[in-house]
Amino acid sequence: MRKLLPIITSHAGGRSAMTCRFRCGDACFHEVPNTSDNEYVGDVIAGALSRRSMMRAAAVVTVATAAGGAVVGAGTPQAAAAQAEGADTAYQTKTGKAARGLRFTPVAPNTNDAVTIPDGYAQNVVIRWGEPILRGAPAFDPDKQTAAAQAGQFGYNNDFLSLLPLRGEPGRQVLVANHEYTDEILMFKGYDAANPTREQVEIAWAAHGLSVVVVQEERSSGKLTAVPRHRLNRRLTTTSKFRLAGPVAGSELVRTKADPTGTTVLGTLNNCAGGETPWGTTLHGEENFNQYFGGFDKVTDPMTVARLKRYGVTTAVSERKWERFDDRFDLSKEPNEANRFGWVVELDPYDPESTPRKRTALGRFKHEAAQPRLTDDGRPVVYMGDDERFDYFYKFVSSKRMAKGGSRAAHEHNLTLLDEGTLYVAKLTGDSPATEIDGTGKLPSDGEFDGSGAWIPLATAGPDGAVSHVEGMTAEEVYVFTRLAADKVGATKMDRPEDVEPSPQSGKVYVALTNNTNRGKTGFAAADEANPRNSNKHGQVLELTESRNRPESTTFAWSLFLVAGDPNDPATYFAGFPKDQVSPISCPDNVAFDPYGNLWISTDGNALGTHDGLFGVATRGERRGELKQFLTVPTGAETCGPIIQGRRVLVAVQHPGEIDGASVEKPASTWPDGPGTLVRPSVVAVWRKDGCNIGV
Repeated sequence: MRKLLPIITSHAGGRSAMTCRFRCGDACFHEVPNTSDNEYVGDVIAGALSRRSMMRAAAVVTVATAAGGAVVGAGTPQAAAAQAEGADTAYQTKTGKAARGLRFTPVAPNTNDAVTIPDGYAQNVVIRWGEPILRGAPAFDPDKQTAAAQAGQFGYNNDFLSLLPLRGEPGRQVLVANHEYTDEILMFKGYDAANPTREQVEIAWAAHGLSVVVVQEERSSGKLTAVPRHRLNRRLTTTSKFRLAGPVAGSELVRTKADPTGTTVLGTLNNCAGGETPWGTTLHGEENFNQYFGGFDKVTDPMTVARLKRYGVTTAVSERKWERFDDRFDLSKEPNEANRFGWVVELDPYDPESTPRKRTALGRFKHEAAQPRLTDDGRPVVYMGDDERFDYFYKFVSSKRMAKGGSRAAHEHNLTLLDEGTLYVAKLTGDSPATEIDGTGKLPSDGEFDGSGAWIPLATAGPDGAVSHVEGMTAEEVYVFTRLAADKVGATKMDRPEDVEPSPQSGKVYVALTNNTNRGKTGFAAADEANPRNSNKHGQVLELTESRNRPESTTFAWSLFLVAGDPNDPATYFAGFPKDQVSPISCPDNVAFDPYGNLWISTDGNALGTHDGLFGVATRGERRGELKQFLTVPTGAETCGPIIQGRRVLVAVQHPGEIDGASVEKPASTWPDGPGTLVRPSVVAVWRKDGCNIGV
């Protein structure tokens, strides 16, 4: 008998209610976890030099000591263009070629049930959910799927992607993918959300996690295909062993009945974006882990309740009902289990026997991503966003230098780099007067949303232990309850900081701030200079320049590089570039760089009424701010995991067909294999038909 599906209503913005339900546990409809009254960037009265003046004077960025910042006030696009970096005259029409790497005909906004790419380009599906990658794994059959089969197959809802070189095997690379979450309604016929079966739950456990799969390049094109049963291929799931490493390992805060040592965790959950390290490993951010736990109503200790609520862990019964099948997801039985998720995971994709490590020195929150770069003396610095309304962005500066060379000793040393160093959170100060604040997104009179900022230390881990820099909290508490520590030191509340990426060429750091429709509502923070619009549906991209361009610096200058939305909306801003010559963009999520220094942005939840996509934008030169849409994804899908190589672009097409009311029996999309087939999240490669590099 077919089970009736629960009623799902539409959400505001571009996401379907189904996506919100399964991806983040309806976070938008729950109380905002950050109820602190710490200061805002919009509360500071201007008086400091603007970023441009500071840079021209070669001054050290000052650390603001007053509370808050300024929200945008009246200003004109013409004034902004005249003063913005790279803009030579006021919003004049630009002629000539686009920036190198962006010379393609933009894809028009659309609602096609397909991956739509520019003229002159071709594409292929690299790998789909359920394709076998391990020895012995069967071909995908949705009517006969088992947990054992899924554990050897490519996981569900691919997000972050990494392509790494594979020495000694010409034309091959190692693809690493995150599998963020499962949508059981689109996976199983007749799914009964109130009564999932053990088999369905165990299949979902096996569909989460990470995949490592070798891919083969077709020499005559940019096409990539998976190499099944390669020795490096690997699946890590909700039941795989992970090691807690760093200052929290062994702490009472992470001990459970099943793991009294507090050192071994089963599984990794809700892996969103990530990063690649200079020493050949990959980093994976555990994001909306809160939704997997039930039993909150039976937790009685007031401190435990408060700590769980700060992380959005508030459900009596979880969406997937995993607590019925494993006590570790029942908070009334294992209240510390939730503390074992929300970390950055480091994986060695070249060693299929290695145990991945959860790097506790990087703090615990809803990690969207973690992208490192090196200081001049070889110490890694990792930038991280906490994807929640009114939460923060962070960085970690290691105290240990990377060892060079390919020896085993060097590799083992490098696998300890992220266990010692200092964790910081960002505090921003605007430089515009409070009188210019109105929350509409109008530019301030100086023509740019900008200011200064400071990295505030939270804790430092060393070889002999860790030290807290937050009054009233131990170091272990800072690392496990990092959000609470950041609240205490007055970090700046942002509009969902997601991916944070440093430019390999300029050293500037770019922060995708996706949206925050609660901004400015009664009881919530109003707009400020870094988050300049109330009821922010479309998001913005922050550009951060650290003092002396040194990533270990504790001060920085910042400006808004993009304020997203319809270019016809006066509240949008594209680094001063003429707005009649850019593509519309909404809800920036993941960011990446191409070989020429252009920033590429994938979107999640486009609130303009068309499908999500991938965009390239110039960050330097006279065409700075010129933004062009490169592709769009199918109905209900999100663009994830962009990789921009010279000859190829890769994207992870996540949750295609995830439209309210859709099911296996009533699909909203037929991608990627056409009518009569199950919709399947997949990885797609795009290349130029003539064999030349992308966008040149």
